Amino acid sequence: MADLFSGGRASKPRSKSKTAYSAKDIEVLEGLEPVRRRPGMYIGGTDASALHHLAAEVLDNAMDEAVAGEASRIELTLEPGNWVTVRDNGRGIPVDPHPKFKKKSALEIILTTLHSGGKFSSNAYETSGGLHGVGISVVNALADELTAEVGRDGKLWVQTYSRGEPTSKLKSSAAKQRRGTKIRFHPDPEIFGKTITFDPGRLFRMARAKAHLYRGVEIHWKTDESLIGPKDPTPAKAVLHFPGGLSDFVEEALGERRSLTPAHFAGEAKLTNGSGEEGRVEWALTWPADGDGAIDSYCNTVPTPQGGSHESGLRTGLLRGIKAYGDLTGNRKAAQITADDVMDGALGALSVFIRDPQFQGQTKEKLANPGVARMLETAIKDHFDHWLSGDPSTANLLLEAIVERTEERLARRRDREQKRKTATRKLRLPGKLADCSAATTEGTEIFLVEGDSAGGSAKQARNRATQAVLPLRGKILNVATATSEKLHANQEITDLTQALGCGTGPRFDIDKLRYQRVIIMTDADVDGAHIASLLMTFFYREMPGLIQAGRLYLAVPPLYRLSQGADVVYARDDAHKDALIKTTLTGRAKIDISRFKGLGEMPPAQLKETTMAPETRTLLRVTIPDASVKETANRVEALMGRKPELRLQFIQEHAREAADLDV
Repeated sequence: MADLFSGGRASKPRSKSKTAYSAKDIEVLEGLEPVRRRPGMYIGGTDASALHHLAAEVLDNAMDEAVAGEASRIELTLEPGNWVTVRDNGRGIPVDPHPKFKKKSALEIILTTLHSGGKFSSNAYETSGGLHGVGISVVNALADELTAEVGRDGKLWVQTYSRGEPTSKLKSSAAKQRRGTKIRFHPDPEIFGKTITFDPGRLFRMARAKAHLYRGVEIHWKTDESLIGPKDPTPAKAVLHFPGGLSDFVEEALGERRSLTPAHFAGEAKLTNGSGEEGRVEWALTWPADGDGAIDSYCNTVPTPQGGSHESGLRTGLLRGIKAYGDLTGNRKAAQITADDVMDGALGALSVFIRDPQFQGQTKEKLANPGVARMLETAIKDHFDHWLSGDPSTANLLLEAIVERTEERLARRRDREQKRKTATRKLRLPGKLADCSAATTEGTEIFLVEGDSAGGSAKQARNRATQAVLPLRGKILNVATATSEKLHANQEITDLTQALGCGTGPRFDIDKLRYQRVIIMTDADVDGAHIASLLMTFFYREMPGLIQAGRLYLAVPPLYRLSQGADVVYARDDAHKDALIKTTLTGRAKIDISRFKGLGEMPPAQLKETTMAPETRTLLRVTIPDASVKETANRVEALMGRKPELRLQFIQEHAREAADLDV
């Protein structure tokens, strides 16, 4: 067998391990030593975020007293030297001997033993943020100095600790003391290093968020001015109390910005699962017009930056509510709305208070209770339905904005699908496009002409190397009045967009424009002017960057051809014709005047000479001066928008200015 598995040679016996491994190598870490050996398991690391988690754990304990109705005042102080103090006027940590460990007080047990505390049952707290019984003991383990002061029964009890071990006995003073707990600690430099320190701004924002979450608490913030940077807006002192709760939070976060919903969607509700009350939820939401927002979520006042089941319930409840309202109002597009369409850009906060919350990890960044999502979904949808139906004007504004976001998402998906389809083959261009042959965009231009007849003449008159021609069939769609569905279904718009290659709306990219200039070339009559107006409206609404970059032009074709003997000139309109007769054609011979019926009727040579050749043509660049941006928007809406009464008003105001109408 040795020959079979070792190629004919006997295998050598394995050498013994250089290091023995026996029972004496098994370590049993007692007390708080596991925390000091592996702090990342308890607070997520040893960086600045983990350092601030220590302060959050102590502040959470004080907030639990407030939410339980036992405390109304909390003090958070940051002192020079990286010292943090949290004090509340709650019941105070018990100091009497523990029935199981009679030689130690309950205070010492809580501060030196993992998984100890009063939050494993509902006897002392209905809801709490600290549920694993490790928060304050972890802080004690990772502090080189910690002092605990407890006011109970008119006495002050004091005990000091270092790195998880008591350094003094529990002492009491008979002096009259207000009730409550005070924890003052200094993070251990052996764990966090000497360079990582508490940030006043971060602690202040933490305290302010807690005050928003429970309107019955007043948090007093204090720090030394020397700890605040010159450009840091954090105050040295502040009293944080928000009677409006989360609604105050939304108002503060929104600031001077405009919201799509003048009234915020805010409220609170009890959470039940059919077998009795399980907790409660509070929320406040708005949708800023600039689309810049985020939802902050909390469970029992503990922030949950990774969301969880409560955020899932909120998302589903809002989605069901807005889709139901869309169905009620006959908006068929609402059926395509997703939760992301509703939540993207929303601003607000969500806060739940439940028994026995299940967090993922000790840092409590995500709520995992499976039943919370369904309870929240029901509560949110019921209130959202009433809020929408109670204010139809606000509800319609919100629905329109969300539907628009949905259409943008679907358009992006269509673009991605189109890119996947064309990834392995040459770019598809409209069949009517006569493209130029230049390899780069430098010096190239595309002429947008009305109809195949004009397109035929332009194709013969063009410079094939640098000039492309795209014939458009008649008058294109008025994008100022068309829906997104009609816009994407219109063949002329699709051909134009594909030919230019730079995308539309939020997907517009000027760097992808396939030509240096885009030239609108229409007949020199009323119909031509109307078509040019429709095209300019399209570019203004769907590709405003094209105008801003100065890449859109209007060709100026002639309306008349005037000849006198061997002299031939062209006039762009009646006024120009009369001027040429008086100034240029001054001979005695008869002047022959012919009017062009359209670009399609012009010989290619004349079209090239008068309108397409760079050395002899006239182009008008389309621009929007900075001073008239708002005026331009109003004018486009009035003349091209959905309200005919605005066009009638414009005609009535300017009718006297019209002369020589071409009707």
